[in-house]
Amino acid sequence: MSAMQIVFILIAAATLGAAAMVVIARNMVHSALWLVATLFGVAVFYAILNAGFLAVAQVVIYIGAIAILMIFAIMLTRKVTGDMGPGLNPNWMWAALISAVMFGGIAWMLSSWQGFSSPLAALGSRDDSLQQLGMALVSPDYYVIPFEVASVLLLAALIGAIMVAWERK
Repeated sequence: MSAMQIVFILIAAATLGAAAMVVIARNMVHSALWLVATLFGVAVFYAILNAGFLAVAQVVIYIGAIAILMIFAIMLTRKVTGDMGPGLNPNWMWAALISAVMFGGIAWMLSSWQGFSSPLAALGSRDDSLQQLGMALVSPDYYVIPFEVASVLLLAALIGAIMVAWERK
């Protein structure tokens, strides 16, 4: 096992642990701080892959915006930061079951798709790597599906934030 593989495994374990703590933490501020650690782990992965632009964008855009996210989360939910209400939703088993079924369905769909097992075409060796990155993100032959999945995920997070902030009478 090479040194880079050991570093990758350590960073992956730390990132996954931090991601689990985002969900498990009872305090909203602690959860947001664990999210910072998770996003930093992703930035380190970009740096390992020699994607310096994406690593810097991850730090500046996502980690830099976490302070604003924490403020909005605290203001919108109007909870005291020390609130130690019930840690689990009573319907958590239904959520876990639906999540497992959705994961299985997506895994089955991707395994049956012929583009999943075929290697991607190599990017050209031109000097303008940012233009190549932009083309790769929107080209149907490269990464348009992960790019669109990320946009749907952000839309779901926005709708979830609105539902959390909604005042019920």
